[in-house]
Amino acid sequence: MSGSVNKVILIGNLGRDPEVRRLNSGDPVVNFSVATTESWRDKASGERRDRTEWHNVVIFNENLGRIAEQYLKKGSKVYLEGQLQTREYTDKDGNQRKATEIVLQRFRGELTLLDSRGGGRGGDSDESGYGGAGYERGGSGDRPSFGRSSPMERRPASAGSGGSGGAARPSNPIDDDIPF
Repeated sequence: MSGSVNKVILIGNLGRDPEVRRLNSGDPVVNFSVATTESWRDKASGERRDRTEWHNVVIFNENLGRIAEQYLKKGSKVYLEGQLQTREYTDKDGNQRKATEIVLQRFRGELTLLDSRGGGRGGDSDESGYGGAGYERGGSGDRPSFGRSSPMERRPASAGSGGSGGAARPSNPIDDDIPF
């Protein structure tokens, strides 16, 4: 096959506070885990069943890493996009191990905090929309949005970022026709 896609999209809750380390080059690496829960009704018993999956996330993007360190805490609800990668390593007992992780890299990752916290803006807003911070308007108020967005999805970083809850929506008439 000439083309392929490696993209992971998750919405879940952090299982622990982000852990920040530095590579030999000085670049930050942020690690945390995200829990996703699937619910269904058992046909035989009628009982509600839940299954929680834990996903290891690694951020190799300085801006997203700074935002994760500053805003994310255990229990935070997040939306993230990244790539699935498997790496091999030797544990402290000398055993060969494999770890599969969702990796967010520069230009290949997105992170959006879904909690409805007020809070101020953090991080730098990058004009290209890559690795910066902005705000999205939603039904639950302003939410910081970090990472990459396509030109059709981008909103000005100033839209809704004012302190008042009654901030006006952008006056672009094409936005009124979008059904989502």
